Amino acid sequence: MTTRKITRLAASAVSAIALTAGAALAQDPVEVKFTTVSVPTDLHTQAMGVFKDTLDELEPGTFDIQLYDSGSLFGQNGDLDALQRGNAEMAYVSFQLIADAIPKFGLLTAGYLFQDADHYRAFMESDIGAEFKETVRSEMGIEILSVCYLGTRQLNLRNAMDVQTPEDLAGLKLRMPGSDAWLFLGEALGANPTPLPFSEVYLGLQTGTVDAQDNPLPTVEAAKFYEVTEQITLTSHLVDGLPIAVNTQTWEQLDETQQGHMVEAAQAACDWNNERRYAEEDRLVAFFEEQGLQVTTPDVDAFRNHVQEVYMTSDRAADWPEGWVEKINALAGN
Repeated sequence: MTTRKITRLAASAVSAIALTAGAALAQDPVEVKFTTVSVPTDLHTQAMGVFKDTLDELEPGTFDIQLYDSGSLFGQNGDLDALQRGNAEMAYVSFQLIADAIPKFGLLTAGYLFQDADHYRAFMESDIGAEFKETVRSEMGIEILSVCYLGTRQLNLRNAMDVQTPEDLAGLKLRMPGSDAWLFLGEALGANPTPLPFSEVYLGLQTGTVDAQDNPLPTVEAAKFYEVTEQITLTSHLVDGLPIAVNTQTWEQLDETQQGHMVEAAQAACDWNNERRYAEEDRLVAFFEEQGLQVTTPDVDAFRNHVQEVYMTSDRAADWPEGWVEKINALAGN
C-alpha cells in the first residue's frame, strides 16, 4: 500500500470520527431545570408538565426538561438568582421581582390594573410588551415567554372580622412575599405588611405570627390555608399574572424555530392553567363556605380608589413609563 493511499485512508478515518462525534454532540439535549416553590397540587406547578410535554412534542429529543417543585431546588426569591447565575434554566419570575430590579416596571404590580388573563396576553403581544421584554432581557438576563394567570388575589383572615374599607385593616399583620413591590401593595391595602416565605405561611397563620395572607382562591385551597383561617374577604385587589422565564444563556443557544416552540409551549401551559384557574375560582367560594369559613365582599370601590390613589401619588409612580397606564387600560378586552 502506498504512502499516499495510507494517508488518504487515515484522513478519511479521522473525518468519519469527527463527523460521528459532531453528530453525537448535536444530538445532546439542552438541559432545562424548571423550578418553582409551589406545591404539586397547585395548577401552575402542574402547568410545568404541560410545558414539558408540549415542548417535547414540538422538539423531540432537543430538550432534557427537569421539573422541580415545592422549593426543592431553590427557595422563594432564590429562583431568580439561580436563573441569572445559570444554576437553573427556567422559573416563574413574578412581576414584583422584576419591579425590584427595574423600578419603572413597578407599574405592572399596581393593584387593580390588569383585568384578566387575556389582558396580560394582549399586553405581552403589544408594542409596549415587546419593549418590556427587551428591557428585562438586557438588564436582567432573562427572557419572558408568557404570563400565566395566577388568580385574583383575595384576603384570607385568621380570625373573622368586619372588613368594609381599607381603614378596617389598620394594624392587621398581612403576610406578603418579601419583595418591596409586594410590601407596598400590602401598605396600599391599609394593612401592616409582614414578609414571610410561602413555605412558612400555614404555620404563621396557625400560630398568629401573621393575622392574614393574600392569595388567589386556588392557592388557598392547594396550600390548605382554609384549615387555619376563618374568613375570606373578596377584595379582588390584584389580578395576578406569573411570567414564565428562561435565562438568556439557554435562550441564546436556540435557533429561531426552537425559540418559537419554547414560547408556544409556554403559552400552551398558561392556557391550560388559565382555563382551570377560572373554573376553580368559580367553584371555591362554595367550597370554603362548606369548610366553615365566612366569605364576605367589602366595599370594593373604596379599596380600588384607595389603592389607586396610594400608587398614583407615590414616588414610585414618577418612574413609570409615560402613557403606559392609559395604553394598558386600552388593551383591556382586546
